[in-house]
Amino acid sequence: MADIHNYTINFGPQHPAAHGVLRLVLELDGEVIERADPHIGLLHRGTEKLAETKTFLQAVPYMDRLDYMSMMMNEHAYCMAIERLLGIQVPERAQYIRVMFDEITRILNHLLWLGTHALDVGAMTVFLYAFREREDLIDVYEAVSGSRMHAAYYRPGGVYRDLPDMMPQYQVTKGKNAAELARMNENRQGSLLDFVEDFTRRFPAYVDDYETLLTDNRIWKQRTVGIGVLDPDRAKALGMTGPMLRGSGIAWDMRKQQPYEVYDRMDFEIPVGRTGDSYDRYLVRIEEMRESNKIIKQCVDWLKKNPGPVIVDNHKVAPPNREAMKSNMEELIHHFKLFTEGMHVPEGECYAAVEHSKGEFGVYLVSDGANKPYRLKLRAPGFSHLAALDEMSRGHMIADVVAIIGTLDIVFGDIDR
Repeated sequence: MADIHNYTINFGPQHPAAHGVLRLVLELDGEVIERADPHIGLLHRGTEKLAETKTFLQAVPYMDRLDYMSMMMNEHAYCMAIERLLGIQVPERAQYIRVMFDEITRILNHLLWLGTHALDVGAMTVFLYAFREREDLIDVYEAVSGSRMHAAYYRPGGVYRDLPDMMPQYQVTKGKNAAELARMNENRQGSLLDFVEDFTRRFPAYVDDYETLLTDNRIWKQRTVGIGVLDPDRAKALGMTGPMLRGSGIAWDMRKQQPYEVYDRMDFEIPVGRTGDSYDRYLVRIEEMRESNKIIKQCVDWLKKNPGPVIVDNHKVAPPNREAMKSNMEELIHHFKLFTEGMHVPEGECYAAVEHSKGEFGVYLVSDGANKPYRLKLRAPGFSHLAALDEMSRGHMIADVVAIIGTLDIVFGDIDR
């Protein structure tokens, strides 16, 4: 009888569950994984070095392209780091707008995670449902910034502009009759805040639909219960943050423990798991979507009642409005200097972190007093999570690797930065 030897296979990068740029080298004993070696470097993003060659303002759009499922959250940490070095206070309305868009972004991220994770494991319908809701929120991104993904909406000192008074509507096309268009535009008659408020009313029922399809589905439970278990001590030792840490039963959330902007005024809970397996992490993220929805609702209520400035009135940091710029020489010079030379940030170093949809996303910024970062280092939550893949997948089957990659919710923009 022939000896059975361990053998090594490549998993990805072309495999749909390997998310395009992850190459795993798996050492197998039959179909059981003995070792998993993640290889990164296929994306060559180079954000940290690129940012050191651009002005502080020009580097904002690079942040969108890090974890390109949580665009505005990346911008938030970067802008907070600059604001701390400048010693400026963001207007209250801008803080509420930032918190609202952080939570919209969290829902956007979790919807994509849910749809693709379910698809990787073999459930098709959830993917279609999740992307239906994503479409509404991406329309909100587009209405406020002009871009559906890479918004560059947050700016040092606040946000680019106030929320629009009108929500864009669907236009007449060959395939749509007037009655169908009227139905599609029904909740787009008011402002952006009215549209977001309408979404927060509808969304809990949609989350119920996802749970109906998955939470008690026996195939889903067979594929996720007991898979990729991390006990609390190992989760902490491996540098887990976000839902990966909370899924193991540790209630750590930057929004509660180290509140920033106006999170200390928000009423929300931190969902935690018990067993630290893929199923618990799924439940945590589902519950996080409900909590984010509550936060968005509170922000909408406040923003409707409280108009005000959305960016600091310091023209060394924020540009003057266009009317002033076109009628006043001093404002024109400020505008020209800001967009050619950029702002000068005082010498120093600081670390700013946000509770990103995947965990703690941190920006370590060093300034030498010039108009561009001297050094920029990013703390990407997904990097630590990917490093734990070897430990999480040992003893599991090849098919379970797909479920574990799904539960990690990794995006390579910030891992391969």
